[in-house]
Amino acid sequence: MPTTAPGGALPRPTIVLVGHGMVGQRFLEALAGHGLTATHRVVVLCEEPRPAYDRVQLTSYFSGRTPEDLSLTDMEFIKDHGVELHLGDPAEFVDREVGKVTARSGLVVDYDVLVLATGSYPFVPPVPNKDAAGCFVYRTIEDLLAIEEYARTRAATGAVVGGGLLGLEAAGALKGLGLDTHVVEFAPRLMPVQVDEGGGATLLRTIEGMGLTVHTGTGTQEIVTDASGTVTGMKLSDGSALATDMVVFSAGVRPRDQLARDCGLATGERGGISVDEQCRTVTDPQVFAIGECALAADGRVYGLVAPGYEQAETAAATIAADEASFTGADLSTKLKLLGVDVASFGDAHGTAEGCLDVVYSDSRAGLYKKLVIGRDGTLLGGILVGDAEAYGTLRALTGSVPPVSPESLVLPAGADSGTGLGPSALPDEAVICSCHNVSKGTLRGAVTEHGCSTVPEVKKCTKAGTGCGSCVKVLGQLLAAELEASGVEVDKGLCGCFARTREELYEIVLTLRVTSFRQLLDRHGREGARGGDGCEVCKPAVASIIASLAPTIGASGYVLDGEQAALQDTNDHFLANLQKNGSYSVVPRVPGGEITPEKLIVIGEVARDFGLYTKITGGQRIDMFGARVEQLPLIWARLVDAGFESGHAYGKALRTVKSCVGSTWCRYGVQDSVRMAIDLELRYRGLRSPHKLKSAVSGCARECAEARSKDFGVIATAGGWNLYVGGNGGASPRHADLLAQDLSDAELVRLIDRFLMFYIRTADRLERTSTWLERIPGGLDHVRDVLVHDSLGLCDELEALMAAHVANYRDEWAETVNNPEKLARFVSFVNTPDTPDPVVAFVPERDQIKPDLPLLTIGIRPADDVLEGSAQR
Repeated sequence: MPTTAPGGALPRPTIVLVGHGMVGQRFLEALAGHGLTATHRVVVLCEEPRPAYDRVQLTSYFSGRTPEDLSLTDMEFIKDHGVELHLGDPAEFVDREVGKVTARSGLVVDYDVLVLATGSYPFVPPVPNKDAAGCFVYRTIEDLLAIEEYARTRAATGAVVGGGLLGLEAAGALKGLGLDTHVVEFAPRLMPVQVDEGGGATLLRTIEGMGLTVHTGTGTQEIVTDASGTVTGMKLSDGSALATDMVVFSAGVRPRDQLARDCGLATGERGGISVDEQCRTVTDPQVFAIGECALAADGRVYGLVAPGYEQAETAAATIAADEASFTGADLSTKLKLLGVDVASFGDAHGTAEGCLDVVYSDSRAGLYKKLVIGRDGTLLGGILVGDAEAYGTLRALTGSVPPVSPESLVLPAGADSGTGLGPSALPDEAVICSCHNVSKGTLRGAVTEHGCSTVPEVKKCTKAGTGCGSCVKVLGQLLAAELEASGVEVDKGLCGCFARTREELYEIVLTLRVTSFRQLLDRHGREGARGGDGCEVCKPAVASIIASLAPTIGASGYVLDGEQAALQDTNDHFLANLQKNGSYSVVPRVPGGEITPEKLIVIGEVARDFGLYTKITGGQRIDMFGARVEQLPLIWARLVDAGFESGHAYGKALRTVKSCVGSTWCRYGVQDSVRMAIDLELRYRGLRSPHKLKSAVSGCARECAEARSKDFGVIATAGGWNLYVGGNGGASPRHADLLAQDLSDAELVRLIDRFLMFYIRTADRLERTSTWLERIPGGLDHVRDVLVHDSLGLCDELEALMAAHVANYRDEWAETVNNPEKLARFVSFVNTPDTPDPVVAFVPERDQIKPDLPLLTIGIRPADDVLEGSAQR
């Protein structure tokens, strides 16, 4: 029954939400935004045993993300807004005449408003033995857990029925689990909804090149089983047979509308609960339907999450008596399947009368690009396979006549399109910045007439790029072209060995899967540098790029493997910080500054036994100074045995995530800052980047952990977490800027994942996040658009790169002490390995030691980290 309102006898109206998926959770957030959770009782009946999670990123579970990582539900939000969430207890009957919902457990809830967000269910073809042992669907986390267990214990070969978006994701998951994988698609091409025949052919070649076997134009006739009823193979409709141990059905979804049918709500001929533009069911104004179960007023069932979110907002606004309507949604999509970019936008299949196609196809490179052009030159839509970098621009141009010829939008850079390519080909009257209506001619004038020579100067002069930021890349290209045309030489190369910037080298390594410095130099270095050895600038920079991308490109992530070892500077070369007398410091990781007495004792014993100087740092760790190079592996072995690992104080990587004691102990704390700091430090440990990274988590606004002086800092609020980025201590202090606020745990981690990988991708060598944030065109606003609003369509890729790092992390100290070959490098003199370095000497000071230095400074150049000091290591 409806509950009694606080302080009064009148019952509060009750909103019952059936289903708690992504759209259901967005609906709850929208209710809260309209203040309805304060005035209404809100009851949620959820079939799954866990609250809402990111089903779009479901496959990332196989890349190292946990179910907790995928969660979209902040239980504090549920608690704070009084939402009654019933997990594992779906609605089974609705009595619309009396306004009651009955759940599986027998719970009966009276409702004033009923919202159906029941989603969809996987379609399983009605073939014999479809329910045999070894048959699965690919829809929920529980499905994935079952697939993972079966694949690891009972299967060597797997087959996916369905070659659409979810089918290819499932195939990628099976391949990642080590199975010989087949894809069976009834249509004549893969992804028949998103791509045309040409795009499907390109996608097919690329996927087959990855080792998957694809069967198109054929269906599943029967699942073959043995005497025990376990899958052993498949019979296909073309008469062929396929031996397989596992079958995953991913042949599309159907609206889950049975509950609505049972209570007399109108549904479409092909399924879906019929609703109007306010998302009310056409049968009953007190019942709403949103998401994949709803048949919208335009006659579509939308299978994408974005339209579902819009429907959720519309339903909540309507319940709040605000004006809102859902009249349709853009079905444009940009995906990365098995590492392949696939995008479609607008009228991708060219259904408009009289439209024409502009197609570029390079089967050797796995590229396919098609634009659909109207009779008047209007861009109507398109398909991109293998390279979707232009997706954002093309989607923005859809519905207008592009300022350049259509072929120049699809041909690769350098090809002869007859009109020229790139911004330089545009006429002066072409509008580059639509936010502020700035033309190319105005931008050229900023350079030639006003003397602007940098992107920030052009932005200040013209306001271009200060709106949405989508034109900033073009701004930079125009600036460089105009400077060069004026006779100003613009060399953006990393060094004398490479004419490319660090960002460009990163993209080359990622795209072409370059796994060695030698390969990169010989193929992409300057003419005179090829065949050489590189320099002190490019070698560590490239080493860092390869290390940060190692899991994705198939390189070794261990910095002392093969060629990688020769690229490292002194600190990375010995996995320790070189000090001024030639000795080294050892800094074990202490996540969040939390440490047990037993581990404190181990550190004390190690320092005592090896005669090391100890100091507690500002980063809540313990430095041990004075180790000779040959002692390092012995010290590490003791620490690793006690459960410690490398703190990466020596590398351009994450150092520490500092924390206060948070809500666990402090009477002012509003969140558990220690837990969050530990989670973040363990997630990002070992992440190689252009410069060192520091972080902190404060449990309240008193900011005891000094989070706003860090590269990324987190401050707790009553509503979640605020994320600050681009802070810096040291010689040039800078307060971090607020990127987003009141984030849930999952939202916070997801946004930090994106921030770090975007920084690593686009920063210059040895560039701190503070400098990068001020330099990058568009600054904080551009970074927010990219990371929060996904303006460049990069977020999926950034998250996947981070997931690969997390899944493949290995402790460098443990890797070294267990490798006799690598241990051989840890000597002072190669020809007399048992001889210690006589220069490394100490004298007593305050019951410890300090370096005993000669009158002349020893001729060792410290690494730049040592020059900066070690206070925050």
